[in-house]
Parts: sequence; C-alpha cells; structure tokens
Amino acid sequence: MSVVIGIDVGGSTTKIVGYTDSGKLVSVQKVEAADPQTSAYGALGKFINENNLSLTDVTQIILTGVGAALFKKNVYGIATSTVDEFQAIGLGGLELSGKKEGLIVSMGTGTAFVRAGQEGIYHIGGSGVGGGTVLGLCSQMCGATSFKTVEELAAAGSLSKVDLNIKDISTGHIVTLSPDTTASNFGKMEDEASHADIALGVLNMTFQTIGMMAVFACRNDRVKDVILTGTLSQVPFAKTVFQALHKMHGINFIIPPNALYATATGAALSYLQKNKK
Repeated sequence: MSVVIGIDVGGSTTKIVGYTDSGKLVSVQKVEAADPQTSAYGALGKFINENNLSLTDVTQIILTGVGAALFKKNVYGIATSTVDEFQAIGLGGLELSGKKEGLIVSMGTGTAFVRAGQEGIYHIGGSGVGGGTVLGLCSQMCGATSFKTVEELAAAGSLSKVDLNIKDISTGHIVTLSPDTTASNFGKMEDEASHADIALGVLNMTFQTIGMMAVFACRNDRVKDVILTGTLSQVPFAKTVFQALHKMHGINFIIPPNALYATATGAALSYLQKNKK
C-alpha cells in the first residue's frame, strides 16, 4: 500500500494524517513532545507502527505548520515537501466539512481566519486570542496548566459570578439582545468566584471573541458557514458558545469530524490534488 502523509508540525504537538494514493483515509495520529522535530519524528514512527506499515510504504511526506521550516532535508529518506499553512487550513477545512466554500477558523495557540472557496484560499486575518490565551490565563488565575485540567474545572463552573450580562445592567427589553447576553467578560468578578468559575469565564471570553470576529468577517461576505478546526474545537464548552452565536446572528458554526487534524489533512490533500489523485 502506498501512503501519502500530511504532518502539521506545531510547537510541541504534531498531528499526522495518512491517505492512500487513491485518496482513502488511512488514519490520524497526534503526538506531544518537548520540541517540534522530536514530536514530528515521533508522530511518523507511531503512525507507521500502528498501521502496520514500513517506511517504503510512504511515498510522500508533506509538512506544514510553524515547525515545518525546521526540516531541511527528507525525513527518513522519504520524499518530503512543505505547503503553506493557510493553504492547508483551507483545504482541510473544506474537505472535513464537505462544504464548497466557507470561513475556516483554525483555533490553535492563536487563531487564523482563512477564506476558502471557488475564488481560492486566502488568509484574511487572525487573532492572538486562542489556546495560548486559555492556558496562560488559567495557569496564573486557576493553577491549571493543561487543557484537560481547564476543561475539568470549567465543567463545574458558573458564569454568574464572573461575567456581567445585559440583565445585570438593564431592566428594559433590547430587541436584538437576550437578557443573558454577555455585556462584559469578567465584568462582574465576585469575591466568591471559584477557580472553576474563572476557568469557565476564560473559555467563554475566548470563544465569544473568536466567534464574534467570525461573525463580523461573514457580514462582509456572502459565506455563512464557519468551519471550526484546531485544538480548541475539541473543548466541549465550545459548542455551547457557538450555538448561542448561531441563534443570535444566523451564522452556521460547524465542528467537523477530525477537526483537530484539519491542517494535516489539508497538507496531504495538497499533494493528492496536485497530482490528480
């Protein structure tokens, strides 16, 4: 079996996706390590071992992501190339969502916004608010240094002691806003707020910020489908926030299967499509 492998090389986490030459998905893998090169080599080794492959089965490796530039030669002697990360984000987001066009929002350490469709794939902007924001704030405010810990804390939290809502500052009826709409993230912050409440507040602020940036981007475009990918797309609370934004603004927020692996998927597809496979 001939396999084409796409690898999204992050700072410490690497995602890998394999396709056969005919375009059939083999599997996906994720590996974490102290540095990008160790992570990438570890991901490739794990992928080959768990799929009962040999190095000779891999015909091409396509690298993307912030760590791709660290690789100056072929990996394990296998033909290796790179693809622009935004191109990979766009291709992967469309493939996994089954959409012909959309705004792909890659929520990693920071957040990238990529418009993809018949007119092409292009980066329209980004934000420093992302997974790094969540871990940075939660480590200082809650003592949580992993997404698993943040998620566990947030599951027991309440926003009522953290965020200021419309109903807290107005008794009147606002046609376009429900009473539960956030007026100010962390605008309430009661002394009794627990670490769980704060962790939930950080997640809420992060997802609302990213979501509203996507809403504003869509208002200047005909596209109404926002495809959410990356590490933060896997946080359960994300669905709650994006469903509320859909109800309020009519934008379709989609978290496709394997959203974590969208960029690696796009890397592999860039080669398959170029070679008409």
